[in-house]
Amino acid sequence: MSLIHRLDSRDADFRPKLTALLAFEASTDDAIERAVAEILERVSREGDAAVLEYTRRFDGLDAPDMAALELPRAQLLRARDALPVPEREALELAVDRVRTYHQRQLMTDWDYTEPDGTVLGQKVTPLDRAGLYVPGGKASYPSSVVMNAVPAKVAGVGELIMVVPTPRGEKNPLVLAAAAVTGVDRVFTIGGAQAVGALAYGTQTIPQVDKITGPGNAYVASAKRRVFGTVGIDMVAGPSEVLIISDGHGDPDWVAMDLFAQAEHDELAQSILLCTCAKFIERVHNSIEKLLPTMPREQTIRTSLANRGALVLVQSLDEACDIASHIAPEHLEICTEDPRALVPKIRHAGAMFLGHYSVEALGDYCAGPNHVLPTMRSARFSSPLGVYDFQKRTSILEISEAGAQVLGRAASILAHGEGLQAHAKSAEFRLR
Repeated sequence: MSLIHRLDSRDADFRPKLTALLAFEASTDDAIERAVAEILERVSREGDAAVLEYTRRFDGLDAPDMAALELPRAQLLRARDALPVPEREALELAVDRVRTYHQRQLMTDWDYTEPDGTVLGQKVTPLDRAGLYVPGGKASYPSSVVMNAVPAKVAGVGELIMVVPTPRGEKNPLVLAAAAVTGVDRVFTIGGAQAVGALAYGTQTIPQVDKITGPGNAYVASAKRRVFGTVGIDMVAGPSEVLIISDGHGDPDWVAMDLFAQAEHDELAQSILLCTCAKFIERVHNSIEKLLPTMPREQTIRTSLANRGALVLVQSLDEACDIASHIAPEHLEICTEDPRALVPKIRHAGAMFLGHYSVEALGDYCAGPNHVLPTMRSARFSSPLGVYDFQKRTSILEISEAGAQVLGRAASILAHGEGLQAHAKSAEFRLR
C-alpha cells in the first residue's frame, strides 16, 4: 500500500482521481439506526426511567435516580481548582480568547422607517436553553466544551445543559473544569442516543432544550439527525480535513506534521497538500517517511494517509485556489510567501490559516475562532459554529395607514393570482 497518494493536475485523469479521493458517504448502519430509533422512542415515552436503564446498560453506571447523575456546581469548581497550574492557565487563556473573538459576532436589533411612516426591522433574541453534547471516556475533549459553551454564553442563552458520558464512572477532570470555567449551568453524566433524546424531548429531570450542539459517535450523530425539527442541531459532522497550499517555501517537516495532525483523528480523516514545486513535494514525502515512525498514533495516521491523503502537484497558486475552493475544506492552511494575496481567490473553506506559523492545531484549542467547522464540502453553503447559532431573528412589521394603501393593492393582486381570496380581502379591508 502506498504511503500517500501522489497526483499531478496535468494528468488527464486528475479530476476523476481527485473526485474519488474526496468521495465520502456518511453511510448509515441499519443496526445503529434501528437501535437509535428504539432508544429515542423509549426516552420520549418513559423519560428518566429509560435514560437510567440505558446508562446502566451502556456505561455501567447503576444510578438510583437522575439526581445521582447530575454533577453539582461545587464538583465542577473542585475539578477546576485541582488542575495543575499550567493546565488551568491554558484553559483560561483559551476561554478568554474564544470569548473575545465571539463577542464580535453578536447580532443586534435594527429597524428603519420608510417615508410613509412604515417601520420595518428585526429583533434578535438568544435561545432559552441549549444542550451541549461532549464525548466522554477515552475520547474526552475539553476543547469541545470551550468551543460550544462560550458562544452560547456570549449569545445570552438562558440555560446551558451539558451531557457527558462517564463509562464506569470515569470522569475527565479537564472536561469538568472546562464546564466550570465556561459557566455551564447543569451537567449530567449521560451519553449516547439516550442523552440526545433526553435533551430533545425532555424528561422528568432534564428540561427540553431548543438546540443541541457538540460532536459524538455514530449513535449520537444518528440521534441528532432524527431529532432535528423537534430541536435544532449544529451539524452532523464528517471526518476531519486539512488542505495545505504551498509555493515550495517553508519547512517540509512542518507540513508533514500538519498533515499528521488531521490524520491522527481517525482512519477516515483527510490530509491533502497542493504545491507548485515538485522538489518540495518530494521533501515533504521524505519528511513523512522520517517522522511517521515517531508518532504514537502511527497506525491511524498511516491508514488515513494511505486511504484519503494526497500530495498534489499544481501548476500555479491560482490553480491551487480553484482546486481548494472546489474541495471546500474544513481547514485550509495557506503556507506561502504572501498568503493574504490568496484569500480573495478562496471561495469556500471552513477556516483559513494564513502563513507558516498559523498552524491549524492552534485553532483547535486557543486561537479564538471556533473549531466546529463544516466538513464534507459543506463549507460551500455553511459556516463555523458561532454566536449566531444561539441567537434567532424575528421580523418586525409596523405598517402605517398610508403604507397599507400601496402594499394592500399589490398584495391583493398577488393573492388573487394565487387563488387565495381571503388573503386578498384581508388586505383590501384596509384600503380607503
